[in-house]
Amino acid sequence: MKLNSKGQVTIPAELRHKHHLHEGDELEVVEGKDGALNIVRLEHSEHRAQRWAREARGSATTTMSTDELMELLRGE
Repeated sequence: MKLNSKGQVTIPAELRHKHHLHEGDELEVVEGKDGALNIVRLEHSEHRAQRWAREARGSATTTMSTDELMELLRGE
């Protein structure tokens, strides 16, 4: 990896997938007792599904009731 002029690095895709890191995850670089730098996900960081649900909340454009939607989904 290479540090760019803004102090940023790119985490390789294989490591992002392995550790379930996604765009928007909040990470922190901390120094260990041995002086090594460690990248950790902040515990309060939302997961991708949580972000999607928060952003989608209230955006439905249907006029169907919950019961009507359930009937449609269940095929009743």
